[in-house]
Amino acid sequence: MSAEKVRIQLEPSGILVEVQRGASLQSSLPLHGIEFPCGGTGLCGGCRVHVLSGSLPITEQDGLFFPPEDLASGWRLACQAIANVPLVLECEQWHMDVLGDNSILPGTGKKGLGIAIDLGTTTIAAQLVDLATGNVLGVETELNPQAPFGSDVMSRIRTVLAGRDLATVVHAALRPMIAKLARGREHEIIEVVLVGNSVMHHLFSRLNVEPLSHAPFHSPNLGEQRFSADELRWPLPVPCSIRFVRCLGGFVGSDILAGIFAVGMPTSQEMLALVDLGTNGEIAIGNRDRILYASTAAGPAFEAASIRMGMRASTGAVSRVSRSNGEIHATVIGDAGPRGICGSGLVDAVAVGLETGAILPSGRIANGTKLFPVAGPVVLHQGDIRELQLAKAAIAAGFRLLLKTLGAKPDDLERIHLAGAFGNYIQAESAVGIGLLEFPWQRIVPSGNTALRGAKMLLLSANRPPLPPMEHIALAADPDFQDQFVSCMSFPEIGPAV
Repeated sequence: MSAEKVRIQLEPSGILVEVQRGASLQSSLPLHGIEFPCGGTGLCGGCRVHVLSGSLPITEQDGLFFPPEDLASGWRLACQAIANVPLVLECEQWHMDVLGDNSILPGTGKKGLGIAIDLGTTTIAAQLVDLATGNVLGVETELNPQAPFGSDVMSRIRTVLAGRDLATVVHAALRPMIAKLARGREHEIIEVVLVGNSVMHHLFSRLNVEPLSHAPFHSPNLGEQRFSADELRWPLPVPCSIRFVRCLGGFVGSDILAGIFAVGMPTSQEMLALVDLGTNGEIAIGNRDRILYASTAAGPAFEAASIRMGMRASTGAVSRVSRSNGEIHATVIGDAGPRGICGSGLVDAVAVGLETGAILPSGRIANGTKLFPVAGPVVLHQGDIRELQLAKAAIAAGFRLLLKTLGAKPDDLERIHLAGAFGNYIQAESAVGIGLLEFPWQRIVPSGNTALRGAKMLLLSANRPPLPPMEHIALAADPDFQDQFVSCMSFPEIGPAV
């Protein structure tokens, strides 16, 4: 090993990383599963690491975040640390599955290959598709390399407005993914389709993100963007068509447009809904006659970034909570003890608390301790429950207003499709139990990676698929939104179960 490099060992995964001496951990660790939710400001504590061997000096931000006993035992914020000596670090995050799509789609009959890419804020999923048959020939997934600059889109926007280039890092990350998918068949690839939220669309395309940084969040650059292989330095033939599909409006991106196709909304006689629950909750409702869509600022609770012991859905996260025989049971991801709680576990835990009477409809913890035990050391604090109330109220109020604009009632919805990783793992009964989704749970359908599936459908469409009339509803500008938001804050009256 070069004297200019130092070795970092990540535990419990055993991953070895060599970094330049003097490099920041924030620049070195994201591609190995370590997340920096607040973009390195040192405010959230989501990048905590425990020094088992070697040393990291205590920074000013460490001193503000950790109590003296934690500092003495070696706890540090990775975003503030510089690697000058070999280190062994115990990390609170180290593995996360990326949601793909295994659906079988009809081919076009035309010769050639295509690549569908879902460029997510946290993860990237790409699939190589035989255009003639529709068969998926290869799959590649990665964490989004923009993660060191924050886990949410607003952190990424602030980073770019401060002068950083986040386009090149993601172009470069996709280059080896495409090379692995092609495996010597680059000359056969004739088209690449990318989908993502509005911020990912703008960052990838080097478009001005300033209009997305403040209300009313209207950008003049929502249209489809086209690129050449040379421009992106991708190992693809010159004639290959590369396009990032258009956004729908504001924070409703092409991932939602792809999802609308994936669930069959444009051709459905019945009324359907699609919802993607994240920091910005996107909702689309409609059928072949008309589709309305909107985004609402749900905050980071569903991704557990604002939760005291919150973590993403990775090893050690409580992902499910249930109750049987008067006891609370928790499911933990991976072969590990409980270390934190992810979004689906948070919703379950609060639903169980409401069912037992330990949490009141007002959101207050009934025992007066301001703590709700979940599993082992994992507890919910009173503030965590308030964060969930704010997030679920934003989504429920958004649903109510879209239905009102359509002149429809909740019973008119045949199915509510939950998109993305959070939607795939959340239990429908819990979502109904906390009032997040005000529909019979039997109509709620976890639908997986609808963005990737829709991207493949767009790739396999001989012509641009037809759409009914579509309308973007600006919820923040609706005078009824605040009233509905306040009325959705309380949890439903469940009462203690007998």
